[in-house]
Amino acid sequence: MKVTAFNGSPRPAGNTAQAIGYVFEELKNEGIETELVNIGTKKLSGCIACFKCRENKDKKCVVKDDPMNEYIAKMDLSDGIIIGSPVYYGSMTTNTKALIERCGQVARANNDMLNRKIGSPIVAVRRAGSNFTYAAINFFFGINQMPIATSSYWNMTLAREQGEIQKDEEGINTFRNLGKNMAWLIKKTRL
Repeated sequence: MKVTAFNGSPRPAGNTAQAIGYVFEELKNEGIETELVNIGTKKLSGCIACFKCRENKDKKCVVKDDPMNEYIAKMDLSDGIIIGSPVYYGSMTTNTKALIERCGQVARANNDMLNRKIGSPIVAVRRAGSNFTYAAINFFFGINQMPIATSSYWNMTLAREQGEIQKDEEGINTFRNLGKNMAWLIKKTRL
């Protein structure tokens, strides 16, 4: 069993990555393999609506000048998928949005290949936009027929400067609970 997390922050060790780390600790305690993929500094483009993925049905996007097909393959091989993003101007980062657009289009074009994988969002926010970003990532999971792992609160931390998550005790507890709940849900659906 494996969970792959996609970190949409341009800070590879920032608050979003640290939040994912708390979830990973709990998943590893339950014997679940984890992988963190930092996408925040990659040059990614959004979906160009060519619909070639619907024709080709090869689990790939025809745009090949970025690592998106690698990400799609990682999602396909995972039992659980975490998508994490800081909030920029009230929403997710552009790289997170590109991931959602293109992976979602390819997944739906290939017999709903993400169906029944477990999904969960992670959000790092200074003040506003957290609920919108949380919901927008969940829309990706919902339309791909993915059960969503939840926690004792929405999966977000109030943190701006790198490392400020360490002051957010409730956020840390939320991420730990998320890891436990995600592990439980994966085991219930995969065994």
